[in-house]
Amino acid sequence: MNAHTPLQTPQALQVEELLQAARGRTPDLTDFGDDNYRQALAVLTQSLNTEAKLSTTGLVMMRERLVGQLVNRLIMEDYFRRFPEIGQIEIDDPLVIVGLPRTGTTMLQRTLAVDPRFYSAAWWETRYPSPLVGEGPQDSATRIDLAKAEVAQTIEAIPQILSIHPMNATLCDEEFMLMEHSFLCAMDAYADVPSYTAWLDQQDQRPVYMQLKKMLQFLQWQKRQRGEPQGLRWLLKAPQHLHTLEILLSVFPKAQVILTHREPAQTIPSMASMAHTLWQIYSDTPDPLSTGRQWNTRMARGIHHSMQVRDQQDTARFLDIHFSDTVEKPMAVLEAVYQFAGLPFTDKARTDAQQWLSSNGREKRAGHDYSLETFGLSEQQMQTDYAQYRARHLQTAH
Repeated sequence: MNAHTPLQTPQALQVEELLQAARGRTPDLTDFGDDNYRQALAVLTQSLNTEAKLSTTGLVMMRERLVGQLVNRLIMEDYFRRFPEIGQIEIDDPLVIVGLPRTGTTMLQRTLAVDPRFYSAAWWETRYPSPLVGEGPQDSATRIDLAKAEVAQTIEAIPQILSIHPMNATLCDEEFMLMEHSFLCAMDAYADVPSYTAWLDQQDQRPVYMQLKKMLQFLQWQKRQRGEPQGLRWLLKAPQHLHTLEILLSVFPKAQVILTHREPAQTIPSMASMAHTLWQIYSDTPDPLSTGRQWNTRMARGIHHSMQVRDQQDTARFLDIHFSDTVEKPMAVLEAVYQFAGLPFTDKARTDAQQWLSSNGREKRAGHDYSLETFGLSEQQMQTDYAQYRARHLQTAH
């Protein structure tokens, strides 16, 4: 579950107890940062306690997740205080892959990440972004081992997850777990927390991105301490950005966005399946209909929001990529991405990408079976909810 011993008799989640537990693991550290993490944590724990139907094991795991994130915040704030140069690292021009889940974003990100000119965060870095107590910034072996064990446990508990998302502790992954440290992120990925989700939709999401930027600075600084190659820019990827694209572009003023497209009737039930699978880790009775309803509502809203934001921005900041092209002609897609990013697609980058693709194609994984009906959705609803998106991005798709 984690390196720490969980509570023997799990109690309801309480903010003060979580803060106290985090301080107890990091002697002499008390500064969690100055954003509104406490208010967000209060709303989240209330919803987890009253709505999520957490199992006994799920409650212990969720508590450990939250305490771990608080510990990461304490340690990171301490590093920023002792090494102010971390906060001086400029990160203003990430290349960001944004799209509905299941639109080829992972394949595209991991292929690009083979190029050392891009900084990217491995899964272990997003799960354990701060050095463990007693470690230095150059130390990573224990964190990698913890992450590998956690991935192995997850796959053992829910083997079907590999057909949905290829989990690997040492490969690059999306920054969602970094964004969670604000407690203002879509924690409904793990549990059924509708009141928290409703509250979240009314909040200013800027603290999420300020926190994300700090964590990327911290990760980049640690990479330097470990002697890793210096990249030119960060490579990011998360569907979460659909809801907050204007804030992403504000906090990272030179960011470029790759928008990935695919038929929603194929992506939405797959996303609901992923969320429902994750809910099963924390609850014995997750409701597939609730999963489908919530995730379709959120994704439809996110898609429409991102379309509105895009209409107000310089079109040169965006590149459209269709899922079918990512699968059928990946090298042509990469050619377009490198041109968009203003980077030469060198012979080495081309060869490395081809080798990666030949070893990690989608056909290497098991098929993922799901249907709209399983999650209370229908083709008619997809037609209605995504009519504008389909008209703009899919009618001319080939």
